[in-house]
Amino acid sequence: MKDVAIIMGSISDLSTMQSTIDTLKELKVTYSVHVISAHRMPQEMINFGKTAAYSGYKVIIAGAGGAAHLPGMVAATTTLPVIGVPVESKALKGMDSLLSIVQMPAGVPVATMAIGKAGAANAALMATRICALSNSKYLETLTDYKQAMKKKSIESGKQFE
Repeated sequence: MKDVAIIMGSISDLSTMQSTIDTLKELKVTYSVHVISAHRMPQEMINFGKTAAYSGYKVIIAGAGGAAHLPGMVAATTTLPVIGVPVESKALKGMDSLLSIVQMPAGVPVATMAIGKAGAANAALMATRICALSNSKYLETLTDYKQAMKKKSIESGKQFE
């Protein structure tokens, strides 16, 4: 059983969502990856959302570009927390994706991250924090991750001493 489901509307979103995968790997969080298009696979998307909690997932991370309906539509079908990652698009640099994900109507919440790879990495960190509420192992990996970031920052500043 996996704790986090990573879904994306198209395989082309993988270049962004790889940051989510890499961060979850580093944090030792269990996950699975799925390509589910809100526009081209609506029934599969609905079925995934309806069954995600029963499948053992704790959080869904949904990456989408362009119209970016995937995070909101999945949130409409599940009671699990959904974290949206706006994928940068060529036409509007991801602003269209960001606005599509963040402007959800009351009653259909989607936690929305920044556009692109930083947002994808932060989605993994947020999902881990959510999962850590019921899994102390993840608290330890988060603590180690934060310490490693601190050490890296300290080391990077030593070049100026």
